[in-house]
Amino acid sequence: MDSEPREILIENLISQLAGLPSIGRKTAQRLAYHLLAQDEASVRELARTLTDAKARIHACAVCGNYTEKEVCRICDNGRRQQNLICVVEKPADILAFERSGSYQGVYHVLGGSISPLDGIGPADLNFAKLWERSAPGQVELILALNTNAEGEATATFIAQKLHGAPVKISRLARGIPVGSELEYVDELTVQRALESRVEVI
Repeated sequence: MDSEPREILIENLISQLAGLPSIGRKTAQRLAYHLLAQDEASVRELARTLTDAKARIHACAVCGNYTEKEVCRICDNGRRQQNLICVVEKPADILAFERSGSYQGVYHVLGGSISPLDGIGPADLNFAKLWERSAPGQVELILALNTNAEGEATATFIAQKLHGAPVKISRLARGIPVGSELEYVDELTVQRALESRVEVI
């Protein structure tokens, strides 16, 4: 029997859960005690699912999205517009577009954004495949990158790299969210809203 005190095991469990994105200390504690209250079979099934997912899920050979197959279901869907490519930073970003049901193109996952301060340069991201997919021409790239400094730097890099190529490059419109009040909107959003303004008369 393990001689390690239970308090240390609980603390380790909480610490591991708190390391997950958007999980604070209190949420991690609730999750830890919830898991400990479950029967052993349920916890073993969760552990097995996590292990299997890590072992079997990998990047799509075409776009970089997560998949269990060689090519993800979106790239493999003949009804999607293969010449309309939405460029995102990470696989999770794809979910927002797929939930909307309004986008019928395909995607390209960069695996992050250019960030010199973090030691991340173009060579560390999935650009080679993007240039390859853009080569045939008659392709539109929709840059759906974050609006922070890293996202802006990445968008600028792509635009400069493909300057003069037979590729159309567009960016998502940015503006003030519906239902929000101006006094609570950040400066960058206001700036983008002004730059993306449209004529109404």
